[in-house]
Amino acid sequence: MVNICMYFQVHQPFRLRNYTVFDIGNNSIYFDAKKNEEICRKVANKCYLPANKIILDLIKQTNGRFRAAFSISGCALEQFHLYSPEVIQSFRELAKTGCVEFLSETYYHSLAYLHSKEEFVKQIDIHKNAMLKIFGHCPKIFRNTELIFNNELAKFIESLGYTAILAEGADHILNGRSPNFICSANYNDTDNNNTNFSNKIKVLLKNYKLSDDIAFRFSNREWKEWPLTAEKYASWINNINGNGEVINLFMDYETFGEHQWESTGIFEFLKQMPIEILKHPDNSFMLPSEIAAKHEIKDTIDVHNFISWADIERDLSAWLGNQIQRSAFHELYQLEKEIIATNDKRLIHEWRKLQTSDHFYYMCTKWFEDGDVHKYFNPYESPYDAFITFMNILKDIKIRIRKANENNLREKDINENKKNIDESEENNKEIII
Repeated sequence: MVNICMYFQVHQPFRLRNYTVFDIGNNSIYFDAKKNEEICRKVANKCYLPANKIILDLIKQTNGRFRAAFSISGCALEQFHLYSPEVIQSFRELAKTGCVEFLSETYYHSLAYLHSKEEFVKQIDIHKNAMLKIFGHCPKIFRNTELIFNNELAKFIESLGYTAILAEGADHILNGRSPNFICSANYNDTDNNNTNFSNKIKVLLKNYKLSDDIAFRFSNREWKEWPLTAEKYASWINNINGNGEVINLFMDYETFGEHQWESTGIFEFLKQMPIEILKHPDNSFMLPSEIAAKHEIKDTIDVHNFISWADIERDLSAWLGNQIQRSAFHELYQLEKEIIATNDKRLIHEWRKLQTSDHFYYMCTKWFEDGDVHKYFNPYESPYDAFITFMNILKDIKIRIRKANENNLREKDINENKKNIDESEENNKEIII
């Protein structure tokens, strides 16, 4: 028997406008509202709304046997609220079925864990509250931005009370082993100064081959398996019976209709694929929390260096692989203590939106086998344009921090003077009495 776990990432960054050196200190509008609205509405109509309808129909058609999980970033939710509220409603309809699970992640789809655990936890809490408020769902499973993962992260997420975490089934960490079993992470227990195998948090590894067959290769006419039919795909799933317990199919939700256009037949594939898979009596679809509850840990992975689901390297190089990316990342997080101290909610919110991983992805200078992927998602003429825009905004942020601190100091002085005056008047009253 094999359980299939389908998980979809839903995310849209707040894209930056062409912010020049002449804007610094004069204009603090960083985000391109027109472009963000245009893209949000386009993807809503091409992907989110039709795909959600198909999934809702599948759940009804299979009497709840089809199930799927979503991780929706806070940046996407805010844009849905602003530009396409019907998308939120369609996700609420899915939530009502009880056959859909919402996962936990950083609200701003950020790389915060790589620099500040305090900021990382804050963003997780903000996202968890949003899931509870919008969908009435408190996530039990964690999915870090871009499936970034290592041993230490698994241990940290375990300490936050999560029962499972998602990760990439990268070849170099499996060393020929199957991703189709539940794993645990191997981390060093500093309290006892020895190696300890986690028996609590479970690691769900993405079967990247079967996932990428849909997400990346579906419309590739040069692929030897093209065209990919639901029957053919189901036969690949069936072949794993007896050679695995779970098949984790993780992909961007935008695969359906945006990355793979409707004309490729991707929606018809989505409609038929679960039906074909469920024809086999030993197959079933399960949510991540159900997978974690049902299956025991069968293997351990040892991941010291960070892995992710990006590019052929499966590492951090898509976001921090060159000097301009690392410089921008460092400058952004250097502002953490100062910006939090301002207590300026709008300023803090905008700083956090700048943490979204996409902004660093746009600065990527890798143009090898996966270069076309970076070009496709990059709204800038070059990575250097992305860097210049980002750094210009940080310069303006610094000016706003200084002004906010000056205002806070001025307000503090006013309050202290008022307190001194009140105390003086009270003393005078006592003297008069």
